[in-house]
Parts: sequence; structure tokens; C-alpha cells
Amino acid sequence: MTSGSKHSAVTVAGTGRKTSSGRLLTLLGPALCIILLLFGGGLVLGLLQALGHLPSQGFTVINLQHFINVLQDPDFGTSLILTLYISITSTLVAAAISVVLALTLMRWAADSRAVNFILQVPLTVPHLVIAISVILLLAPTGLFSRLLSSLSIIPGPSAFPLLVNDGWGIGILTVYIWKEVPFITFMLLSVLKNMGTELIEVGSTLNASRFQRFTSITLPIIAPSLGAACLIVFAFTFGAFEVPYLLGRTYPLALPVWAYKNYSDIDLLSRPEGIAIGLIIAAIVIFSIILSQILLHLGRKRGLTI
Repeated sequence: MTSGSKHSAVTVAGTGRKTSSGRLLTLLGPALCIILLLFGGGLVLGLLQALGHLPSQGFTVINLQHFINVLQDPDFGTSLILTLYISITSTLVAAAISVVLALTLMRWAADSRAVNFILQVPLTVPHLVIAISVILLLAPTGLFSRLLSSLSIIPGPSAFPLLVNDGWGIGILTVYIWKEVPFITFMLLSVLKNMGTELIEVGSTLNASRFQRFTSITLPIIAPSLGAACLIVFAFTFGAFEVPYLLGRTYPLALPVWAYKNYSDIDLLSRPEGIAIGLIIAAIVIFSIILSQILLHLGRKRGLTI
């Protein structure tokens, strides 16, 4: 192929990509405008209220006092640590299980419809339903405690370990891990299927151990998608409200629950502080999502992601 024909081919390819991108933006434009209007408008309105702009209450001076009150509150640090503990722990445990599960499925049952169906079940069930199920199963008066008591394995339901509304958030972690493992697993399976087996076979030919093949070949390939999936899961669990509200303790509260408590307080002057907490959560979540998209973009440039 001559240099002129190469240049023409590149030009045509670039024009095709631009046309495809322009068409995609045209198709998504109306929906994106509505989302930006509703979501962006809500953020702007919330920010104004968090900055003290409450004309209905006679407050029109904009300042950072409500953010300062939140950040100086001793409960903020405790709630932040609890929320980070829940999000990071559930994300890391779900990621570890997903890596093992994805590698196992890739080797033994990658194309099994039954396995794929089982993995898809948790994705279709809302977190709220799973949280209620955990209460019915793992509470001291739940199904498991009564079953063990009836079998004389434990003296009575009160002897069942506290797994709901407990200090370690076992019930909350159970819901998040059960819910998010399939999501991460599917992302990893897509990458592993695209990877093929050639590199692994080369590693075997060079007498690399299974652990060496994983750390030197598989892990670097799945790292961008794994990191992006973990950031998405972290962002969701950090900002989720219903599961900590149902399965968490009354003190300390997770940040989303604390924000809701302040926002729904009968004292309307507590509402700006609740909104300020919500905006802090939103900032952390948005940063995590942006970082996940950067990782996915880097992975696509290397041809290592879905």
C-alpha cells in the first residue's frame, strides 16, 4: 500500500469515527439534556441551600458556615470512618471473590447458561429486597436462629450471634458483597474472554507457575477493568442509603443516613447541613466514577478492557 493510500485510509477511518461519535451524541442528546437539567439543577439548588440561601426562612447571605459546622462536628469523622470501612471492606472482599470466581468460570464454565443465569439473579434484585431478606434470615429472631434453636444447636434464639445492627456491619457487608460480586465477575469475564489463552500457554511453556502466570500475565491484563469495577462499587456503597438505614446501628450513622436524618429533621435549619453532607458524599462519588472511567479509557487504549 502506498503512502497516499495509507493517508486516505486513515482519513476515512477518522472521518468515520467522527461521524459515529456525532450520531451518537445526536441520539443521546435529548436524554442527556434532561438528565443534566434535573441532576445539575438539583445539585445547584442543593448547593445554594447548603450555602445558607434560604429565602423562605429569611436567609439570603451565602457562606460556608453549614459546611464548617458539618466538618467540625465530632460525629462527622466517626460517620466518615464507618462509611469508608463499609465501602472499602465490601469492595475488597467482593473483588477478591470475583477474581477467583471469574478465573474458575473462565476455565470450567465460561459459556454455561446455567452459571450465567445464577450470576445474573443478584443483579436483578434491588438492594432493599436483599436487605429485608437478610433481616428475616440473620436477625436474632430470624429464620436461621429459630432453625438452629429448634435443632438444639444453640440454647435459644438469643444465643444467635448478632449479625444485624451490629458494630462490625456484618449484615450490611453481606448485602453488598452478595450484590456486587456478579457485577465485578461479569466485567472480569469479558476481559478474560477477549484475552484468550495464548499468553497463558506461553507462560506454561516457559515453566512459569500458576501463581506467576496470574501475577505476571492475568493480573496486569484485568487490572484496569478490576480497578474501574471496584471504584464503581465503592462509589455506590459509599453513597447508598437504604441498606445502612435498615441494617446499621443507631450510632454511629453512615454518612448517607446522617444526611437523611438532618434533612428530614423537623427543624428546617438542620436541612442545609443535611444537604451539605449529601454534597460531600456526591463529590466523593463523582470523583470515584471519573477515576473509574479514566481507568477504563486507559485499558481500552491498551486493548485490555471490555
